[in-house]
Amino acid sequence: MDMDGLFSLAQPDSSTAVPAAGFGAPAADAPLPVRMRPASIDELVGQQHLLAPGAPLRQLVTGSSPMSVILWGPPGTGKTTIAHLVAHATDRKFVAMSALTAGVKDVRAVIDTARTERRRGGPPTVLFIDEVHRFSKTQQDSLLAAVEDRTVTLLAATTENPYFSVISPLLSRCVLLTLQALQEDDVRRLIRRAITDPRGLGGAVTVSSEAEDHFVRLAAGDVRKALTAVEAAASTALAQGAAEIDLATAERAVDVAAVRYDRDGDAHYDVTSAFIKSMRGSDPDAALHYLARMIVAGEDPRFIARRIVIFASEDVGMADPQALLVATAAAQAVQLIGMPEAQLNLAQAVVHMATAPKSNSVTTAIGAAMTDVRAGRGGPVPTHLRDAHYSGARGLGHGRGYRYPHDDPRGVVRQQYVPDDLVGTDYYRPTDHGAERAVGERVPRLRRIVRGLAPRAASAGRANRAAGGAPGPDASQSPVASGSPASASAGPVAGDPVDSAPAGSSVAGAPSAPAPAGSSVAGAPGGSAPAGDAVADAEASVVADGPEAVTGSGAAAAGPDAEGDEVRSDESGDAAGKEQP
Repeated sequence: MDMDGLFSLAQPDSSTAVPAAGFGAPAADAPLPVRMRPASIDELVGQQHLLAPGAPLRQLVTGSSPMSVILWGPPGTGKTTIAHLVAHATDRKFVAMSALTAGVKDVRAVIDTARTERRRGGPPTVLFIDEVHRFSKTQQDSLLAAVEDRTVTLLAATTENPYFSVISPLLSRCVLLTLQALQEDDVRRLIRRAITDPRGLGGAVTVSSEAEDHFVRLAAGDVRKALTAVEAAASTALAQGAAEIDLATAERAVDVAAVRYDRDGDAHYDVTSAFIKSMRGSDPDAALHYLARMIVAGEDPRFIARRIVIFASEDVGMADPQALLVATAAAQAVQLIGMPEAQLNLAQAVVHMATAPKSNSVTTAIGAAMTDVRAGRGGPVPTHLRDAHYSGARGLGHGRGYRYPHDDPRGVVRQQYVPDDLVGTDYYRPTDHGAERAVGERVPRLRRIVRGLAPRAASAGRANRAAGGAPGPDASQSPVASGSPASASAGPVAGDPVDSAPAGSSVAGAPSAPAPAGSSVAGAPGGSAPAGDAVADAEASVVADGPEAVTGSGAAAAGPDAEGDEVRSDESGDAAGKEQP
């Protein structure tokens, strides 16, 4: 009596193993993407970097090498298709499971069966695990020994970065193959194949070029998404008695309006231009609209992130230095997270850029500096700034006369840094916007210390600031426009007033001016000056250095006590490793 083989001693016939569920021949009513799966590796479209003769992917599909592989790529790039090609190989047993429903018990059962069949001389087992990143660490650990001794050949698929979602021991036992989103031409080719192939629509309908472009844009590299949309549109067209899928039919079928956007045409540049100009014009609503148009149209999010990073320095700049940090963080989030979640990071960065104070001073500064360089301005590097760390450099005079700023209590010293023909040239001109207002207050003071100029008159600057305007003319700024020959003399102009000092400060040689009670200004009768608007102590001490013009290079630029200061400064600079090429 046959008990259904319950106590049969005969070995199971593994050569007639039933294909894993879902991996057999597709039914006639299966979805179009399933029916159009390639029957051989030669029908694969895209991923050409993995299909070269002898490449791991080709070896995996043909079974010439039993290596374990992890397939990593976005949806619709062919991971499941590759698994189907492996499943149809006749000399291997194929077992498929999803990490969403399988547990450690299921994995161990497959491994035990594979080990038993291997001992009996049966065919090797290929274990396909979809969405392997869903497995816990313990579940992934259960695979290690079987993959190590090739009891099973693991074929795992994941849409998430395996360096973060797959444990290192399992990753080290597998070959990682990265699948890229399909190019537009690849998606277009597969759409046309599905329209004409007997496995697909068999020529029952045609598709207009506008509708085809819509399907390609809608797919954004996901061929499964494209074919699903084509099948829905074809059903709509046939139900209406139409023989062609036009743009209107395609829009109705997938309930998504066609976005007039071409990555390589005018629409791409027009939308990008409007996007940048909306952020520059401080209109966050318009900027978000154009961001949405680019995202929906399938624009590369890395391109959008790059434009935001550029904008952060080009149009926001020093008015909000945090903008660059926000922009680069958004760009990094795009790389780590990907779409669609990264659209939130992009939107946050866009709102920040649009609402931030604006300044293009950095853009104009580097532009003016490069214009001078291209025009041939800028002579040799001053001798005291040249690299002095190698043997013989001191004999050439390199570094002699260099003053080490950290030796000065102010952290700033009088010293020439630019070549001789650029002395007095100003490239950076701060605006009065946002955080750059404070920088605009600081830069003139730094220039007067470095260039050895007398402090400027406070009255004009105070008047302008009181009126809400930018700081007034400054003696530290060159009266000659950038690009024109610089004045050879950078000293104070006769008759220029000096800022009054605040109460308690002492400025030697300041002109007569009333000062508040309790103040002490050498050589000056009492007078008044608003608190916080006078010259800082660090700036006032420049007067003691002398008002001589800073021209030329070497010790002459180091001030009247060059012989005493330069040795100490040079030694400090060398000891601290501050002299760099």
